[in-house]
Amino acid sequence: MLIGHGPISHRGTPPEKQASEHLRFIREVMERSASFTAVPGWGMFVVGITSLPAVWIATMQTSPEGWLTVWLVEATIALTIAILTLRRKARKCGVSLSSGPGRKYILTLAPSMVAGLLLTVALWRAGNLDVLPTLWLLFYGAGTITGGASSVRTIPVLGICFMVLGVVSLFVPGIWTDILFVLGFGGLHIGFGLYIARRYGG
Repeated sequence: MLIGHGPISHRGTPPEKQASEHLRFIREVMERSASFTAVPGWGMFVVGITSLPAVWIATMQTSPEGWLTVWLVEATIALTIAILTLRRKARKCGVSLSSGPGRKYILTLAPSMVAGLLLTVALWRAGNLDVLPTLWLLFYGAGTITGGASSVRTIPVLGICFMVLGVVSLFVPGIWTDILFVLGFGGLHIGFGLYIARRYGG
């Protein structure tokens, strides 16, 4: 029970009013939790924006290693933005990242991201970077789908879109890689980010 432990003082308050205050407090907590999608829409939007110059810079590289370096730097920037905006949104909604949707999203997304990173290292050591675009699109999409199971339905749809782009990358020439990255890491992040920010409060 919340009596004596919540933020509501009950001294001199009639029992009926106490019950009403408890219900109001519970309702507010539930509303804050419901509004927390575990995905920061504005953060996703900014990540999409930063990926656009990354695509341009990557196309200017003269070696596969240079291309990979650009995208590893972009991934680091994107991860930093995601963490900062996720924490900001959690504070705004009054939700702890150590429990609830935020924790579930991180735990379900992380395995795919770690597996993708390890395979990236393995392919780099083997000198085979041609399949990296497909791998990144598919792993990011799969991780977003599983992570989105603890969030709103919009997130798994985003993951499906990334996986579709990954499948497409299997059947188009390598020159299409940059276009698919613009559509995925740029366009999808910007579009879905704006939708989440406006629909679910940031």
